[in-house]
Amino acid sequence: MADPGNRSARKNPLFGAAVVKAVLRKRDGVSASSALYEGILRDLGVTDDQVEAYLSAHADEVEQAIRSHGRRGD
Repeated sequence: MADPGNRSARKNPLFGAAVVKAVLRKRDGVSASSALYEGILRDLGVTDDQVEAYLSAHADEVEQAIRSHGRRGD
């Protein structure tokens, strides 16, 4: 059975932005897709600094989400 705490994390805009940033970093780097990434931040109402802090605190959770969707970014 799924962890209910994990479900609420996935609804967190910072979680979504962190997943996007982590995937972009693995592929071409955030700067290569900065217009896309900046638009996502704006739409979600978060800042890059907030995303960085979230990634630092939740790196394993973000990586697990990427792997579970088969998009490792390798």
